[in-house]
Amino acid sequence: MLEDFIILFLFAITLHNLEEALWLPTWSQHSSKFHRPVGKNEFHFAVIVITSLAYLSSFLYLCYPNLTFIKYILIGFLGSMVVNAIFPHLLATILLKRYAPGVVTGVLLNIPINSLIILRFIQGNEITITGLILSTIIVGIVLLSLIPVLFKVGKPITQQIY
Repeated sequence: MLEDFIILFLFAITLHNLEEALWLPTWSQHSSKFHRPVGKNEFHFAVIVITSLAYLSSFLYLCYPNLTFIKYILIGFLGSMVVNAIFPHLLATILLKRYAPGVVTGVLLNIPINSLIILRFIQGNEITITGLILSTIIVGIVLLSLIPVLFKVGKPITQQIY
């Protein structure tokens, strides 16, 4: 049953990252307070890598649900995407008084779906609140640290492709 919810997580994060890929590069050119300007190609590269990591963590969990380390990575990813929907997407939309790409899918998909999955993990005694918070912080820091690296790596790679 939890496997079905993991598929919903992948659906939600894919749509969220697609929404960002379509509109965030252009939006970032005018919203320096919340996001430094980023080119379309390097942003797309970073989104593909982050989305792939979500799929990898989900796949590994589905194959090895009893491995605590993998479970915590997936739960950290789920928690990070809930936080991401609020900070920066919802916050930027409110403070700038204009749409911030990712807010619709973040609020309508990521928050409810990921929260439901997290709740299932907690109800199944597979994780504690402390474990949820720690895994969300650790995975969130790793993902936030990866983004500028992916932008930097993605720029020359995408220039060679395009």
